[in-house]
Amino acid sequence: MNKLIGYARVSTRGQQADRQIEDLVAAGVRRDDLYVDHGVSGARTSRPGFDQALAALESGDTLVIATLDRLGRSAQSMLTFAQQLRDRGAGLRVLNLGGGDVDTSTPMGSMVFTVMAALAQMELDIKRERITDSVAKRRAAGKDLGGRRRAFTDSQIRSAMKLIESGEPATQVARDFGMSRATLYRRIQQLPADDS
Repeated sequence: MNKLIGYARVSTRGQQADRQIEDLVAAGVRRDDLYVDHGVSGARTSRPGFDQALAALESGDTLVIATLDRLGRSAQSMLTFAQQLRDRGAGLRVLNLGGGDVDTSTPMGSMVFTVMAALAQMELDIKRERITDSVAKRRAAGKDLGGRRRAFTDSQIRSAMKLIESGEPATQVARDFGMSRATLYRRIQQLPADDS
């Protein structure tokens, strides 16, 4: 019996797969044949729900996904995967690809899938390029790049300590240096002995 095996994925635990699941069920996938990954990146090669969906696929079955980006990141990996499914006698159906439903078991569907996989790869490459360019521009302008706070030098901690010793409130000194009072006290404790 030919079955539809559904797969849905969200990249973070806070996201919901409800919309993908609704689309898959509306396309004829039974809830018992639906596999979902929560908080799993598409760049990972091993995804528990995805691995279960593949294990459930038999010759004549079709793997159904809502959108192409749920399958993977690179055009090459997506095309290789589609070929592996064909070699197993299974099909791949993408519901929302180019405004319609694409089934790779047909020649036209296979061609559309190939073009869309290449476009998805190009879109990802452009996004990476924009981020790299933005970071380079912010760095050149001396702007904050976010991420982890900079480490404070021993000299800066000694300056903060002198301010406290001169009567400045420790909470205010710590705030001015961009750290918590507890962190400031911990760093003061860790200072090596001053030989001067």
